[in-house]
Amino acid sequence: MSEQIKIIRLPAVSEMTGLPRATIYDHMAKGTFPKQLKIGPRAAGWVFTEVQAWVNERIARRQECAS
Repeated sequence: MSEQIKIIRLPAVSEMTGLPRATIYDHMAKGTFPKQLKIGPRAAGWVFTEVQAWVNERIARRQECAS
C-alpha cells in the first residue's frame, strides 16, 4: 500500500508557517518555498510534507545558530 499524499490549501499553509499569502508567493517566486500544485481549474494546493519539511528546516537553522 502506498502512502497517501495530503494536499493543503493556502489558509493551512499560512497557519503552518505563520506567513501571510503575499510572503508565501514571494518565497515561491524566489525558489525558497515549495511550489504549489494545480488541483483544479481554479484551485491550487501544496504537498503537506513539503511545507512541513520547509518549517522543520527553519527550526533546524535556528537551533544551529543558537549553538
